[in-house]
Formats: sequence, C-alpha cells, structure tokens
Amino acid sequence: MVFSSITFLFIFLPLVLIIYYLINTRLRNIFLTISSLFFYAWGEQKLVMLMIFSISINYLGGILINLMAREGRPVASRAFLFFFVAMNVLMLGYFKYTNFIITNINEMGILSFSSLNEIILPIGISFFTFQGMSYLIDVYYEKVDSQKSLVSLALYISMFPQLIAGPIVRYIDVSKQIEADRKFDILQFQSGVIRFIIGLFKKVIIANQMGFMADFVFNNSEEVGSVSLWIGVVCYAFQIYFDFSGYSDMAIGLGKMFGFDFLENFNYPYISRSIQEFWRRWHISLSSWFRDYLYIPLGGNRKGIGRTYVNLIIVFFVTGLWHGASWNFIFWGLFHGFFLILERIGLSKFLNKAPNFVGFIYVALVVSVGWVFFRAENLSDAWQYLKGMFAFGKGGNEIVYQYISIYFVFVFIIAVIFSTNIKVYLKAKWASLNKAQNFKYMLYPIYLLLFFLSLLELAESNYNPFIYFRF
Repeated sequence: MVFSSITFLFIFLPLVLIIYYLINTRLRNIFLTISSLFFYAWGEQKLVMLMIFSISINYLGGILINLMAREGRPVASRAFLFFFVAMNVLMLGYFKYTNFIITNINEMGILSFSSLNEIILPIGISFFTFQGMSYLIDVYYEKVDSQKSLVSLALYISMFPQLIAGPIVRYIDVSKQIEADRKFDILQFQSGVIRFIIGLFKKVIIANQMGFMADFVFNNSEEVGSVSLWIGVVCYAFQIYFDFSGYSDMAIGLGKMFGFDFLENFNYPYISRSIQEFWRRWHISLSSWFRDYLYIPLGGNRKGIGRTYVNLIIVFFVTGLWHGASWNFIFWGLFHGFFLILERIGLSKFLNKAPNFVGFIYVALVVSVGWVFFRAENLSDAWQYLKGMFAFGKGGNEIVYQYISIYFVFVFIIAVIFSTNIKVYLKAKWASLNKAQNFKYMLYPIYLLLFFLSLLELAESNYNPFIYFRF
C-alpha cells in the first residue's frame, strides 16, 4: 500500500484516523502500532514477521544495554551494543546484499556459489534497521533511557507514515511524543493535511510526469541524441527529488495528523552552490545519521586532513551501498565523496568567491552526472549514457520531441519553480505587507485544486512508481 493510492486515501487513512481519535488516548499507541503492522503486511505479507523480529531484538537490546550500564558493567553494556547492532546489520546484509556478494565472488573466479533466488528485499528495511540501530546507540551513550514498553518501541519502529521510505526518525526526537497524551489539535491536523496534499501533488503530478519521460529516455538511450539524453537526466533529477521529497512531505503531514512532529528531510537541495551544501539539504535524515553514527565516531575531521579524507570516503562508500546492492550506487557515493574532498582541498574557496551562478552550474553538472550512475542499470550503461550526453550534435532526438506536450512543459516549469524556495520568498514578501493571515486563507482553494488534480491523475494513469521503495 502506498500513500498515492485510492485504497490508502479513501479507505485505510480515514478509518485509522477516525478510530484513532474516537478511542481512549491510552489505547492510541496500541491501535496505531497494530494499524502500522497491518499497513506493512498489506504489501509484504509474511515479511511483517521480519518487522516484528526487528522490534523484538531492538527492544531486548535496549533493555540489556541499559541494565548493564546501571549495574556498572560497561564492558557487558558495550558487548550487548555490538551484538544487537550486528544483528541489525546482518539482517539488512542478508536480505539486501547476499546475492550482490555472491555475484562478485563468482566473477572473481576463485569460488562459485549459487544465487539465493528466494531472497526478497523487504520494503523499507534500510530505514527501520537504521532507526533500530540509532535507538541502541543512543541508549548506550545514555542520550535516552531504554524503552520499557514493547508497544511504544514497536510504534517507533513500525509507525506507518515513515515506515517505508523515511524520513529516518530517531527515537530521541519522538520519544516524548510517543509517551505524550496526544489530543486532537485542529491547527496541527490542518497543517498536516496541507503538507500531505503538497507531497501528494509533488509525487503524482510532478514526479510521475518527469519519471515517464526519464524512463523512456533511459530505456532507449542508444537510439536518441544528446539533447534527449540531457532531457532524460534532468527529468530524472526532478523525478527522484519530487518522488522522495513528496513522500517525505506526506509522511511529515501524516505524522502531524496523528500528533507527531517529524524533522524535515529536504531543504531545496537544487539551489545549492556546493556539494557540501547539497548534502546538508538532500535526504537530511540520512546525512545526519551518517554524520552522527559513522563520520564522527570514525574521528570526523579531528584527526588530521588525511584521516578526514579517509573518513569521507568510507562514509560515502557506505552511503552509496546503503542505496542499493550495486556498483552503480557505490560509484555514485564515491563520486560525491570525491567532490566533497575537492571542495575541502580548496575548491570551496573558489566557489565562495565566484558569482552564485557558477556554484549553481557546478552543482547541477555534478549532481546530474551522478544521477546517471544512480539511474542506469549498470556501470557500462552509465558510461554509454554519459558519452552520448557529451557527444554534442548527435541526432535522433525526434523520438523524444514527440512526447514533449504542452502539459509536459507546464509540469516541467512547475518542477523548476518548486525546486527553489520561491514559496518562502513569496511568504516573506507577503508577511512584510502584514497580510500573512490573508495569504494563508487564499491558499486553501489552491490546496483543494492540487488535491483534485492529483486524484484525477491517479484515476487516469497507471504509471505510479516509487523510487525509494527499493532502498
């Protein structure tokens, strides 16, 4: 079940919301946990048992880590931390990377193994395992107490708004909200509905339209010209941004509807002037997770320049691997890490002094080239695609031009506008005229229109992919 589906919008969500606010507040965590497990089981069926296993080991791990610390046994506490974190890593590794490892061993020709075809990648496993690990680590460092209620921890790990594709919510950020007596707040609920509608529009109207063109170009990359290849990668850049940020908006909006406040996951990354800034704005929950739980523990930038570069390479190697069991993703991660190191060496000084447009063009080129590796099926396809992009003048673009309709151009323009913080700019300008409240009310009909258009698109089109499900 996905948020951008009729079943979710008109059956699951309304029923859950109505029952959630009708029952006693003491029962809401139990009900929301059961609803979340049902939501996951709807698509994953038996794999919901893996979710329950994840909840169980992290609950037990937190209890034991905290118990050993209270008894003054730090060695035992650390041992339990390593053991239960390893359980999460092994669970993620088995389902996501086993066949990748087997394939690479076989290609080396040293040993020969058969691929395990029965392994099915559970949706959202990269997200809920990272949440479980962050909980255990924070308990060990006494940033939070271990959760004594199994239901409360189960709700944290399985909460359906952020379960499938994030944002990666840390226990420390929602622990008090889970235990709070969450009552219906009309303003918070209204804010959540608006945020959900914006996310739905970004996903259904913008991402899907851009994705259709991107899929066509990437699937026919050998037959089209350089202009079409550039169109394809730009459309993919918009698709992945609006696909994922739209889902994050919907997750944050749903959280507000149920009385939770999740942290932001995107902050207009395409207006960045450096790759460092890009990663402060793109998938913020993942970037901050790797910063706090990998980069800083490795030493961060505290152990000299050389060690800092090594740490960056490790972090972005793992970042690429986290996204998928493929050398494409690993190369994509290292590609970004390479430019981060270049900026630390001295490129950032140049970018800071140069006009803004220089930084924008630099980031656009680096990110676009990176997306080719992210989207292509393998490294060979990616290199061929890049060769075609930079073979300026290569013909064969007519096949793509026939898909460029007035509607496509209109959505493309909206994508460009929504990629910037023009909305924030307009709000600030309106507020300066002391009409901020009127501005808010004027937007309500627009939100209703966006919702109606999204429903119309869902009803008329069968094309509704979601990129980050596979991560």
